[in-house]
Amino acid sequence: QVQVVESGGGLVQAGGSLRLSCTATGNIFSIYVMGWYRQAPGKQRELVADIMYGGSTNYADSVKGRFTISRDNAKNAIYLQMNNLEPEDTAVYYCNADIKTVRGADGMHYWGKGTLVTVSS
Repeated sequence: QVQVVESGGGLVQAGGSLRLSCTATGNIFSIYVMGWYRQAPGKQRELVADIMYGGSTNYADSVKGRFTISRDNAKNAIYLQMNNLEPEDTAVYYCNADIKTVRGADGMHYWGKGTLVTVSS
């Protein structure tokens, strides 16, 4: 079994900072890409940032320069440092991981249950 668990959400004032963490555990052979997505009320889930095993990163335009994604491959973990938060960043933030449980098998995408980030104006 594979589990993906997020932590670190909360309530913060505009201009403040939060750091989200995500860890994958269980029967894991390798993880290619891990990323953060978010879903605001009434909106579709969108990519915030992702990071490859080798460290290459990709960010949504709306968070470039404010958010930083990082990864610890030894811990199967990723982090999202969010600075200068805006009310528009309010959403449930989900972690996603593309995980192979067996050598040679196709990867599968696993989702966490999400962590709520609320930014007050």
